[in-house]
Amino acid sequence: SDVGSQKERVVTEEEWLQKWEMGNIGFHKEQGHPLLQKYLDVLLNGRSGLRIFFPLCGKAVEMKWLADMGHSIVGVEISEQAVKEFFSEHSLPYCEEPVPEISGAKMFQSTSGNISLYCCSIYDLSSSIVGKFDGVWDRGALVAVNPRDRQRYASLMINLVEKNSSYLLVTVSYDPNKHKGPPFYVPESEIQSLFG
Repeated sequence: SDVGSQKERVVTEEEWLQKWEMGNIGFHKEQGHPLLQKYLDVLLNGRSGLRIFFPLCGKAVEMKWLADMGHSIVGVEISEQAVKEFFSEHSLPYCEEPVPEISGAKMFQSTSGNISLYCCSIYDLSSSIVGKFDGVWDRGALVAVNPRDRQRYASLMINLVEKNSSYLLVTVSYDPNKHKGPPFYVPESEIQSLFG
């Protein structure tokens, strides 16, 4: 469970924005993630019309895929460029409006109303703003947040989910002494302590 030199590593919002601006987005998957397809039944648990949350969503193609199945998608992303690229790449018309509770934040919503993406820091969100969710697809969020912010992140996520929700979490396993992250190494024991 040695996290090597990663414990103190901090990636700023500006660095994330720069990754998008420079097109340095190796974390984006054009085809969608095979693990979501593999474990879709676990996420949906026989239910339809779910509210599904995408933390640090980027321009994940899975948002459109799940929306097309009849689910309501809410995402949060710091990069306005990523959000706008999502809508343009899927030829989805959208409207843009401020989020009164969060200074400087914007919410981009498909005109069909089933995809709402918040452009702000994830830590500015709360259930009073975005409501509660039946499912979470965390493909690259926990492994992207700074190690020192994991407890804060997990507490927020627990606050955003309904009692009977499903939470799909993808992490990466490697020797943290050989890679500074992100993605960060999150040991299984830490996932247990964060989420119970």
